[in-house]
Amino acid sequence: MDQRTLSHKRIKLLKVLLIAAMAIFVCRLFYMQVLQYSKYHALAIEEQVKSLTIPAKRGEIYAMDGVTPVKIVLNENVYTVFVDPTEVVEPEQIVNAVRAISGGTTVNDIDQLVRAKPSRYKIIAKNVSRQQAEMLQTKHLRGLGFQKTTRRVYPEGQLASQTLGFVNAAGLGQYGIEEALNNQLNGTDGLLRSVTDVSNVPLTIGDQNISQPAKNGENIALTIDRNIQSYSEQVLANQVQSIGATNGSVIVMDPQTGKVMAMANYPTYNPEQYTKVLDAQQFNNAIITSPYEPGSVMKTFTAAIGIDTGTMTASSTYNNIDTISVAGAPAIGNATRGQTGTITFQHALDWSLNTGYVTIADRLGGANNPPGVATVNAKSRNIMYDYLYNHFKLGQLTGITLAGEQKGIIIPPTDEQGNAFRYANMSFGQGMNLTMLQVAAGFCSIVNGGKYYTPTVVAGSVDSDGVYQAKPAPQPSGQSMSASASAQAKQMIHDARARFYAANDKPGYDIGGKTGTSQTLINGSYDNNQTVGSYLGYGGDTAARYVIMVRVEGAGKTYEGNRDAMPIFTAISNWMIDYMKLQPKN
Repeated sequence: MDQRTLSHKRIKLLKVLLIAAMAIFVCRLFYMQVLQYSKYHALAIEEQVKSLTIPAKRGEIYAMDGVTPVKIVLNENVYTVFVDPTEVVEPEQIVNAVRAISGGTTVNDIDQLVRAKPSRYKIIAKNVSRQQAEMLQTKHLRGLGFQKTTRRVYPEGQLASQTLGFVNAAGLGQYGIEEALNNQLNGTDGLLRSVTDVSNVPLTIGDQNISQPAKNGENIALTIDRNIQSYSEQVLANQVQSIGATNGSVIVMDPQTGKVMAMANYPTYNPEQYTKVLDAQQFNNAIITSPYEPGSVMKTFTAAIGIDTGTMTASSTYNNIDTISVAGAPAIGNATRGQTGTITFQHALDWSLNTGYVTIADRLGGANNPPGVATVNAKSRNIMYDYLYNHFKLGQLTGITLAGEQKGIIIPPTDEQGNAFRYANMSFGQGMNLTMLQVAAGFCSIVNGGKYYTPTVVAGSVDSDGVYQAKPAPQPSGQSMSASASAQAKQMIHDARARFYAANDKPGYDIGGKTGTSQTLINGSYDNNQTVGSYLGYGGDTAARYVIMVRVEGAGKTYEGNRDAMPIFTAISNWMIDYMKLQPKN
């Protein structure tokens, strides 16, 4: 074979090899660009696109100072430290530096996170102060980044802590308003995503670029008045400690609007230091989470029902023999004995006589039994249930904007347990489980003309410029009783307090209230050696301007409404008159 022929064959072979190589290249390109497009596109995006979450600023919380909102929960600038594991070249140095400088804010699995390729964003420390962030920046550690964020600060410490709640380490509200309005307060995080070149320099164009600003949370203004709250907490703590009780609660409401002006509980805690609380019960707002048998404060409700149905008036009479039997059950007696004979229902309220209020319950059904006997028939029970549950909203959720509210129990007469004996006991506050909020809200309607207002703790909002925007004025959600019956019931409550305790009140004002001492159910039986002391009352000038309810208790201890709870009411009531600048009646 001559040289020319050999050269020609080599050229042909080379052509074949080139064509084969080109075919392989084209097939490979087709495989990568068409068949495996999604895979390689995703890898390219992962390599070229940098994403950064822009945290929303959580809304701040205000309380009222008179009519002016003031911040009681605010945000402090802190930093979140993160790494881009694909950029990290010295993982050990990052771990050591962050642990040494940020201390307890470092996440537990930082060793794994700094090496978590192919991820581009891993948080390794939270709530780092500005000073700590600046110290870390001086280390010039590749792959380390910082995001400005915020944490909750409570400038007034434990004030209204169970109403406020707190924000946990995951950034979620827990308890109180923080949990109930978590989404509203939290806002919506933004997103910054940019396509970069090989040097991580953002490109100005590209359909992968996204700049979505964060939407900050709403600033909430509460109806809680910081001054009333602070004073109520102080008086409550002093009295609870003085009498050796373990728990106590106070609620102060505006009966003309349903606004809650104070919710105080003892013991309490500082929400900025919630991790130091050893007993989780301290987080609960007992005013809404702990139903109990309120005792004789409920006689004010029975009187209101009796008046509104035309069954009795304050001057109506009955024959008191100090006991009354119902449906063959053990006789119900009075705690105070000797007020016997023909007496008025006002007298029965003044002396807190159970027999008088069982008699009212009995007469609701049209009964006319001899002294010391009651039937409390089906008609009586139906009327009582209708008023207690439907008119006064007892035994059901009020819908207040706080986490953890319990509805308690009002047994209906259709239930097997809703018998005559239970309803006889309900007339003076036993045989039911109610929250303080339910009782206080219902009582507001008794003394305000019969208008039921749904209780609320939200007064409005504050915009980003600091301008307060009040919610529309609350409107009654129901009429619990007639205005005339309300006025009569209110007068009875006033007279009941005035008979024995008027000397404790500022003269010239309309003050009324009722004591309550209730036994505690332990293992299904009432324990006379453990009682809860309550007091429920109102105060004002020409109208009721505030309602105060107090509760004190302790395991294995006996507390009474007049001796242990009433001093708290009296102190707050007298203070409220000055604080609200009420004028004495002519």
